[in-house]
Amino acid sequence: MSWSRPTIAAALLGAALAGTAGQARAMESEPAELDGITVTERLGAAVNPNLVFTDHDGKTVRLGDYFGDGKPVILTLNYYNCATLCSVQLNGLMAGLEQLDWTAGDEFRVVTVSIDPDDTVELAHAKRGAYLDQYGRGSDVEWNFLVADEDQVRALADSVGFAYRYDPKQDQYAHSAAIMMLAPDATVARYLYGIQYPPRDLKFGLMEAAAGRVGSPVDKLLLSCFHYDETIGQYSPFAFGIMRLGGALSVLIVAGFGVVFWRQELTRKSDTEASDSEKTS
Repeated sequence: MSWSRPTIAAALLGAALAGTAGQARAMESEPAELDGITVTERLGAAVNPNLVFTDHDGKTVRLGDYFGDGKPVILTLNYYNCATLCSVQLNGLMAGLEQLDWTAGDEFRVVTVSIDPDDTVELAHAKRGAYLDQYGRGSDVEWNFLVADEDQVRALADSVGFAYRYDPKQDQYAHSAAIMMLAPDATVARYLYGIQYPPRDLKFGLMEAAAGRVGSPVDKLLLSCFHYDETIGQYSPFAFGIMRLGGALSVLIVAGFGVVFWRQELTRKSDTEASDSEKTS
Protein backbone atom coordinates (compact mmCIF):
# COMPACT_ATOMS: atom_id res chain seq x y z
CA MET A 1 0.00 0.00 0.00
CA SER A 2 1.46 3.37 -1.01
CA TRP A 3 1.03 6.54 1.03
CA SER A 4 0.50 9.84 -0.74
CA ARG A 5 1.81 13.15 0.58
CA PRO A 6 -1.65 14.24 1.85
CA THR A 7 -2.13 10.85 3.53
CA ILE A 8 1.17 11.12 5.39
CA ALA A 9 0.35 14.72 6.35
CA ALA A 10 -2.98 13.56 7.77
CA ALA A 11 -1.25 10.75 9.64
CA LEU A 12 1.23 13.21 11.14
CA LEU A 13 -1.61 15.42 12.33
CA GLY A 14 -3.36 12.37 13.73
CA ALA A 15 -0.21 11.43 15.60
CA ALA A 16 0.00 14.94 17.01
CA LEU A 17 -3.60 14.87 18.20
CA ALA A 18 -3.01 11.50 19.82
CA GLY A 19 0.23 12.61 21.49
CA THR A 20 0.97 11.45 25.07
CA ALA A 21 3.75 12.19 27.54
CA GLY A 22 5.83 9.16 26.55
CA GLN A 23 5.42 9.60 22.80
CA ALA A 24 3.28 11.15 20.10
CA ARG A 25 1.32 8.04 19.10
CA ALA A 26 0.09 7.60 15.56
CA MET A 27 -3.30 6.24 14.60
CA GLU A 28 -4.01 2.54 14.92
CA SER A 29 -2.94 1.86 11.34
CA GLU A 30 0.09 4.04 10.78
CA PRO A 31 2.28 4.05 7.68
CA ALA A 32 5.77 2.60 7.85
CA GLU A 33 7.09 6.12 7.28
CA LEU A 34 5.95 7.04 10.79
CA ASP A 35 7.36 3.98 12.52
CA GLY A 36 9.61 5.03 15.38
CA ILE A 37 8.78 8.73 15.08
CA THR A 38 8.30 9.31 18.79
CA VAL A 39 9.46 11.50 21.61
CA THR A 40 11.47 9.81 24.33
CA GLU A 41 11.40 12.04 27.37
CA ARG A 42 14.83 12.88 28.76
CA LEU A 43 13.88 14.91 31.80
CA GLY A 44 16.93 16.33 33.52
CA ALA A 45 19.20 15.72 30.54
CA ALA A 46 21.35 18.64 29.41
CA VAL A 47 21.59 19.92 25.88
CA ASN A 48 25.06 20.65 24.55
CA PRO A 49 25.69 24.40 24.87
CA ASN A 50 28.51 24.23 22.30
CA LEU A 51 26.30 23.21 19.37
CA VAL A 52 26.65 25.81 16.62
CA PHE A 53 23.78 27.34 14.63
CA THR A 54 23.07 30.29 12.38
CA ASP A 55 20.26 32.57 13.46
CA HIS A 56 17.61 34.40 11.44
CA ASP A 57 19.96 37.35 10.91
CA GLY A 58 22.82 35.20 9.61
CA LYS A 59 24.82 35.41 12.84
CA THR A 60 26.72 32.37 14.12
CA VAL A 61 25.48 31.48 17.59
CA ARG A 62 26.05 28.77 20.18
CA LEU A 63 23.12 27.04 21.81
CA GLY A 64 24.52 28.16 25.16
CA ASP A 65 23.95 31.79 24.17
CA TYR A 66 20.29 31.34 25.03
CA PHE A 67 20.88 30.14 28.57
CA GLY A 68 22.50 31.29 31.79
CA ASP A 69 20.53 34.43 32.61
CA GLY A 70 17.75 32.80 34.61
CA LYS A 71 15.20 32.62 31.78
CA PRO A 72 13.61 29.29 30.78
CA VAL A 73 13.51 28.41 27.08
CA ILE A 74 10.74 26.95 24.92
CA LEU A 75 12.46 24.75 22.31
CA THR A 76 10.67 23.66 19.15
CA LEU A 77 12.05 21.44 16.37
CA ASN A 78 10.37 22.09 13.02
CA TYR A 79 11.35 23.05 9.50
CA TYR A 80 10.49 26.12 7.52
CA ASN A 81 9.38 24.56 4.22
CA CYS A 82 6.87 22.34 6.00
CA ALA A 83 3.33 23.11 4.91
CA THR A 84 1.56 20.66 7.20
CA LEU A 85 2.34 19.76 10.79
CA CYS A 86 5.02 22.38 11.48
CA SER A 87 2.81 25.29 10.48
CA VAL A 88 -0.14 23.92 12.45
CA GLN A 89 2.04 23.38 15.51
CA LEU A 90 3.74 26.78 15.38
CA ASN A 91 0.38 28.48 14.82
CA GLY A 92 -0.90 26.68 17.92
CA LEU A 93 2.11 27.87 19.89
CA MET A 94 1.58 31.41 18.65
CA ALA A 95 -2.07 31.30 19.71
CA GLY A 96 -0.98 30.32 23.22
CA LEU A 97 1.76 32.96 23.36
CA GLU A 98 -0.67 35.67 22.25
CA GLN A 99 -2.91 34.90 25.23
CA LEU A 100 -0.02 34.63 27.69
CA ASP A 101 0.49 37.68 29.88
CA TRP A 102 4.25 37.20 29.64
CA THR A 103 6.37 38.24 26.66
CA ALA A 104 9.12 36.23 24.97
CA GLY A 105 12.32 38.01 25.94
CA ASP A 106 11.12 39.20 29.33
CA GLU A 107 10.21 36.13 31.41
CA PHE A 108 11.34 33.50 28.88
CA ARG A 109 12.60 33.03 25.33
CA VAL A 110 11.65 30.78 22.40
CA VAL A 111 14.13 28.94 20.17
CA THR A 112 12.91 27.22 17.00
CA VAL A 113 15.45 25.01 15.23
CA SER A 114 14.98 23.69 11.70
CA ILE A 115 15.50 19.94 11.33
CA ASP A 116 16.06 20.45 7.58
CA PRO A 117 19.73 21.23 6.86
CA ASP A 118 18.67 22.72 3.51
CA ASP A 119 16.62 25.46 5.16
CA THR A 120 18.27 28.85 4.67
CA VAL A 121 18.77 31.96 6.76
CA GLU A 122 16.37 33.75 4.41
CA LEU A 123 13.64 31.23 5.19
CA ALA A 124 14.32 31.53 8.93
CA HIS A 125 14.21 35.33 8.71
CA ALA A 126 10.93 35.31 6.78
CA LYS A 127 9.34 32.79 9.13
CA ARG A 128 10.35 34.81 12.18
CA GLY A 129 9.09 38.04 10.64
CA ALA A 130 5.68 36.54 9.92
CA TYR A 131 5.25 35.27 13.47
CA LEU A 132 6.55 38.44 15.11
CA ASP A 133 4.12 40.50 13.02
CA GLN A 134 1.30 38.32 14.31
CA TYR A 135 2.64 38.42 17.88
CA GLY A 136 2.54 42.20 17.78
CA ARG A 137 4.92 42.86 20.67
CA GLY A 138 7.79 44.54 18.84
CA SER A 139 10.88 43.47 16.92
CA ASP A 140 12.95 42.83 20.05
CA VAL A 141 10.93 39.74 20.99
CA GLU A 142 13.22 36.80 21.67
CA TRP A 143 11.80 34.16 19.36
CA ASN A 144 14.89 32.92 17.55
CA PHE A 145 14.72 30.88 14.34
CA LEU A 146 17.88 28.86 13.70
CA VAL A 147 19.39 26.71 10.94
CA ALA A 148 22.40 24.41 11.11
CA ASP A 149 24.25 21.46 9.64
CA GLU A 150 22.57 18.10 10.08
CA ASP A 151 25.04 16.83 12.70
CA GLN A 152 24.36 19.82 14.99
CA VAL A 153 20.59 19.50 14.67
CA ARG A 154 20.68 15.73 15.12
CA ALA A 155 22.78 16.09 18.26
CA LEU A 156 20.27 18.53 19.73
CA ALA A 157 17.28 16.37 18.77
CA ASP A 158 18.87 13.26 20.26
CA SER A 159 19.64 15.06 23.52
CA VAL A 160 15.96 15.89 24.03
CA GLY A 161 14.68 12.54 22.68
CA PHE A 162 13.04 14.01 19.58
CA ALA A 163 12.99 11.50 16.71
CA TYR A 164 12.48 12.55 13.10
CA ARG A 165 13.19 11.10 9.67
CA TYR A 166 13.39 12.42 6.13
CA ASP A 167 11.25 10.66 3.52
CA PRO A 168 12.87 11.21 0.09
CA LYS A 169 9.82 9.87 -1.75
CA GLN A 170 7.58 12.53 -0.24
CA ASP A 171 10.36 15.11 0.19
CA GLN A 172 9.27 15.88 3.72
CA TYR A 173 10.20 15.12 7.32
CA ALA A 174 8.17 12.90 9.60
CA HIS A 175 8.22 14.06 13.22
CA SER A 176 6.04 14.45 16.29
CA ALA A 177 4.34 17.58 17.59
CA ALA A 178 5.97 18.48 20.89
CA ILE A 179 7.68 21.42 22.53
CA MET A 180 10.33 21.19 25.20
CA MET A 181 10.64 23.44 28.24
CA LEU A 182 14.32 23.89 29.11
CA ALA A 183 15.61 25.23 32.41
CA PRO A 184 18.03 28.18 32.58
CA ASP A 185 20.87 25.66 33.05
CA ALA A 186 19.96 24.06 29.67
CA THR A 187 18.42 20.90 31.12
CA VAL A 188 15.12 19.43 29.95
CA ALA A 189 12.35 20.22 32.44
CA ARG A 190 9.02 19.50 30.75
CA TYR A 191 7.40 18.36 27.49
CA LEU A 192 4.08 19.61 26.12
CA TYR A 193 2.40 17.68 23.32
CA GLY A 194 -0.04 18.28 20.51
CA ILE A 195 -0.81 21.21 18.24
CA GLN A 196 -2.46 23.50 20.78
CA TYR A 197 -0.74 24.99 23.82
CA PRO A 198 -3.09 26.77 26.23
CA PRO A 199 -1.49 29.78 27.95
CA ARG A 200 -2.05 28.08 31.32
CA ASP A 201 0.08 25.11 30.26
CA LEU A 202 2.78 27.36 28.81
CA LYS A 203 2.97 29.44 31.98
CA PHE A 204 2.99 26.48 34.36
CA GLY A 205 5.58 24.66 32.26
CA LEU A 206 7.83 27.72 32.22
CA MET A 207 7.40 28.21 35.96
CA GLU A 208 8.43 24.62 36.61
CA ALA A 209 11.36 24.92 34.20
CA ALA A 210 12.56 28.02 36.04
CA ALA A 211 12.06 26.31 39.42
CA GLY A 212 9.67 29.03 40.55
CA ARG A 213 11.95 31.93 39.67
CA VAL A 214 9.35 33.36 37.29
CA GLY A 215 5.68 33.97 38.08
CA SER A 216 3.86 36.02 40.66
CA PRO A 217 2.77 34.69 44.07
CA VAL A 218 -0.73 34.32 42.60
CA ASP A 219 0.67 32.27 39.69
CA LYS A 220 2.47 29.99 42.12
CA LEU A 221 -0.68 29.63 44.21
CA LEU A 222 -2.66 28.66 41.11
CA LEU A 223 0.01 26.16 40.08
CA SER A 224 -0.60 24.31 43.35
CA CYS A 225 -4.14 23.62 42.09
CA PHE A 226 -2.87 21.89 38.94
CA HIS A 227 -0.54 19.02 38.22
CA TYR A 228 1.13 17.77 35.06
CA ASP A 229 -0.85 14.83 33.69
CA GLU A 230 1.58 12.50 31.95
CA THR A 231 -1.23 10.67 30.14
CA ILE A 232 -2.18 13.77 28.14
CA GLY A 233 0.95 15.90 28.40
CA GLN A 234 -0.96 18.84 29.85
CA TYR A 235 -1.81 20.42 33.19
CA SER A 236 -5.04 19.29 34.82
CA PRO A 237 -6.89 20.42 37.95
CA PHE A 238 -5.46 18.84 41.09
CA ALA A 239 -8.27 18.00 43.55
CA PHE A 240 -6.04 18.00 46.63
CA GLY A 241 -4.46 21.27 45.61
CA ILE A 242 -7.86 22.87 45.09
CA MET A 243 -9.01 21.60 48.49
CA ARG A 244 -5.84 22.93 50.09
CA LEU A 245 -6.35 26.32 48.44
CA GLY A 246 -9.98 26.31 49.56
CA GLY A 247 -8.91 25.57 53.12
CA ALA A 248 -6.37 28.38 53.04
CA LEU A 249 -8.97 30.81 51.71
CA SER A 250 -11.39 29.71 54.42
CA VAL A 251 -8.77 30.44 57.09
CA LEU A 252 -8.14 33.88 55.56
CA ILE A 253 -11.86 34.64 55.45
CA VAL A 254 -12.36 33.60 59.08
CA ALA A 255 -9.29 35.59 60.09
CA GLY A 256 -10.64 38.59 58.19
CA PHE A 257 -13.95 38.40 59.99
CA GLY A 258 -12.05 38.07 63.26
CA VAL A 259 -10.05 41.23 62.58
CA VAL A 260 -13.20 43.16 61.65
CA PHE A 261 -14.99 41.96 64.79
CA TRP A 262 -11.98 42.81 66.97
CA ARG A 263 -11.77 46.33 65.54
CA GLN A 264 -15.50 46.83 66.03
CA GLU A 265 -15.17 45.69 69.66
CA LEU A 266 -12.29 48.11 70.22
CA THR A 267 -14.33 50.94 68.71
CA ARG A 268 -17.41 50.05 70.80
CA LYS A 269 -15.32 49.82 73.98
CA SER A 270 -13.66 53.14 73.25
CA ASP A 271 -17.04 54.80 72.62
CA THR A 272 -18.45 53.31 75.86
CA GLU A 273 -15.51 54.57 77.89
CA ALA A 274 -15.83 58.01 76.35
CA SER A 275 -19.56 58.10 77.13
CA ASP A 276 -18.96 57.00 80.74
CA SER A 277 -16.28 59.66 81.09
CA GLU A 278 -18.67 62.37 79.92
CA LYS A 279 -21.32 61.24 82.40
CA THR A 280 -18.93 61.44 85.37
CA SER A 281 -17.51 64.83 84.43
